[in-house]
Order: sequence, then C-alpha cells, then structure tokens
Amino acid sequence: MSTPAGADLTVRRSVVVNATPERAFRVFTEEFGTWWPTGHHIGEAELADVVVEPFAGGRWFERGADGSECDWGRVLAHEPPRRLLLSWHLQDDWEPDPDPARASEIEVRFSPEAGGRTRVDLEHRALHRHGDGAASISAAIGEETGWAGILASFTEVMAS
Repeated sequence: MSTPAGADLTVRRSVVVNATPERAFRVFTEEFGTWWPTGHHIGEAELADVVVEPFAGGRWFERGADGSECDWGRVLAHEPPRRLLLSWHLQDDWEPDPDPARASEIEVRFSPEAGGRTRVDLEHRALHRHGDGAASISAAIGEETGWAGILASFTEVMAS
C-alpha cells in the first residue's frame, strides 16, 4: 500500500534528563552503545556497540560482537552540544538501503532547562522517502518499544 502524498508520518518524542546539554550530547553521541537497547540491531551477531562518527558525512552503524558492521545511516549534522542530524537508511524489512533519496532523517536537539537539566527533542521525519514501507516504519518507531522506549533507556543511563 502506498503512502498518500503529504501524509505526515513524523514521530516526535521528548525527554528531560538530569545533565547539561554538553553531557547529554556526549553520552548520546559518543556512548550510544551504553544506552541503545541490545535487542534493536540488524546484524546477525550480538550487538557490541553503536557508533556515531562525530562529523558531517560520518557513519552511523552497529558493530557486532564478532567485529562485523552494519550501516544504519549517515551523520548529516554534528553540532555539539545542541544538535545531531542523522539519516536513517533502514527500510521496513530492517535492511539498509544506501540510497540517500530513500532515507528518512532523525533530528535530535539538546536544550538547556532550569536546574542543569536538558530537554532532548527527537524528530524522525521524511518517512515518506521510504515509499511503500513508510507507514509501517512510522508505526514501528512510534510504538512504545520504538523511540519512546529507546529514549527511556537513554534517560535511565543519564540518571546513573
């Protein structure tokens, strides 16, 4: 089934963490593997780490326990400590498609709040680029086990 033109499948989630934007950004980008749920991986090997290379054009990928790597997307903008923009190249079968025209975007913003806290706003957008699989991707990432659960895991790590 085709996604109707103009359909907004965007998924938005926010959390507030007890950390400065600098620390929240660093943990989100440099320590991705410490908070990313280990069951959320596409490689055949057990998940060992998730890497976000710290520059525009860098890779965003998982590393398996056996050393194998599976690309998830690219770093489109890396602006510490305020903004990270990633492309999402995974299709509705959770297989990567390297074509940037078929990739959605994940923007994460880190905004200071009172008391040394940080608001983390995540927006997964441009899902229509995934074609016929757009609605199922939006549904999956919009579920409690999608971005909401993933950000809850991030929040737990930030609290420790």
